[in-house]
Amino acid sequence: MYLLSKKRGLSLEEKREQMLQILYESQDFFLLKELEKMGPKKGVISQSVKDVIQTLVDDDLVLKDKIGTSVYFWSLPSCAGNQLSNTYKKLESDLKSSKKRHAELAEQRESLKRGREESDEREAALEELKATELEHKKLKENLACYADNDPAALEAMKQAIEVAHSAANRWTDNIFTLQQWCSTTFPQAKEQLEHLYKEAGITEDFDYLP
Repeated sequence: MYLLSKKRGLSLEEKREQMLQILYESQDFFLLKELEKMGPKKGVISQSVKDVIQTLVDDDLVLKDKIGTSVYFWSLPSCAGNQLSNTYKKLESDLKSSKKRHAELAEQRESLKRGREESDEREAALEELKATELEHKKLKENLACYADNDPAALEAMKQAIEVAHSAANRWTDNIFTLQQWCSTTFPQAKEQLEHLYKEAGITEDFDYLP
């Protein structure tokens, strides 16, 4: 008993070649539904014809145009030749641009090298630059130490202190008002209230800030 191996399906590239062959041989115009009927004769199932044709259109190997309400597809052997010619011209142009850019970069590199040759003068200049950068760093660090003496910073601090002073006295006034109200409203709870004040840190020396 012999087992028959299952026939391998066509790859996408093989399907493209077969559909192009149909168009090349006929050199005619076709509707998509007509191509879907012709595809199986070349081993391309009708369900995949649309996608295959679209890839050929995207690569400019198949042309399409809408006439009335119908869309027609066609291709001539010259289409492939033109497409290859256009691709070749583009690659040739890209290569030319790349060569030009390479020459410009090489020239720029040589230009940057000039004046940077190793020498005692260059070594001394680099050492001086390094020392200057180090001195600049130290000066910045020293300047940061005096940031607290900046007039603007001092003025801002002064204003903040004034705001805090006013707020503290305002809360002190509120506390005295609350004490007065409690004493008037609950005269029989004088001892309990005094105990509560002490627990809250309100002692006899509690007063407004001068």
